[in-house]
Amino acid sequence: MIHKILNDKPTKLFLGFACFFVANALIAEAIGMKLFSMEALLGMQPVNFTLFHQSGLAFTLTCGVLLWPLEFVITDIINEYYGPKAVRRISITAVILIAYAFLMYFIAIALPPAKVWLSSSHEQGVENIQTSFKAIFGQNMRIIVGSIVAFLFSQAVDVFVFQKIKKVTGDKHLWLRATGSTLVSQLVDSYIVLFIAFSGLFSWQLILGIGIMNYLYKFTMAIILTPVIYGVEKRIEKYVGHDVAKKMKSAAMGDNTIFENIPTAG
Repeated sequence: MIHKILNDKPTKLFLGFACFFVANALIAEAIGMKLFSMEALLGMQPVNFTLFHQSGLAFTLTCGVLLWPLEFVITDIINEYYGPKAVRRISITAVILIAYAFLMYFIAIALPPAKVWLSSSHEQGVENIQTSFKAIFGQNMRIIVGSIVAFLFSQAVDVFVFQKIKKVTGDKHLWLRATGSTLVSQLVDSYIVLFIAFSGLFSWQLILGIGIMNYLYKFTMAIILTPVIYGVEKRIEKYVGHDVAKKMKSAAMGDNTIFENIPTAG
């Protein structure tokens, strides 16, 4: 059985995409605690926009946004070649593993620190490494829940919009369904996580303002990454062959089981 899987190119390709998708999501959640200034990265002064009577808004983003655009690129590629069922499967897998990772983080935080570990931190200039460890990995539960719910919901929206556009365009205009679905789903993602995490703590005007700033970045990245999708598409066709790639797309359009009616390409 394992030899059949390893000799089937569409299957190997799906496993590779699934592993990258899950790993990328886990890394994005882990590094999402850190905020960075996009303006400082580009050597610019803060833009200080005023939106909804909220002044001083700038592109202060979580490091997780560096990776999330790639998730939507992979989502669109899997949707194109394997169909909505495949996207739902890997999305649920990613959420389960993210929840598992945070459970392990909280268990690790609760474990009593060894004295040798605490003392070694002073040599690194860290006053209390246990406190730092907790601050980094012990994210607010509302942020965790908001992130997971936003991820699941935005993935569902991305798949829905992608398939609706594909029914109209067929195999043509991949850029339209890939970029269009991403732009819609990223807007949904931006506001779900913010409202779950910060409603009652921030005013709705501030949440709307922060959401727009985040979305402007995501909108820009969606446009920039559009050529990447075509590059990946060409690599897939080269790897599995034009005829197999065409049949994969046809099977995905019919929303068949992930590998149903897809010929082996050893």
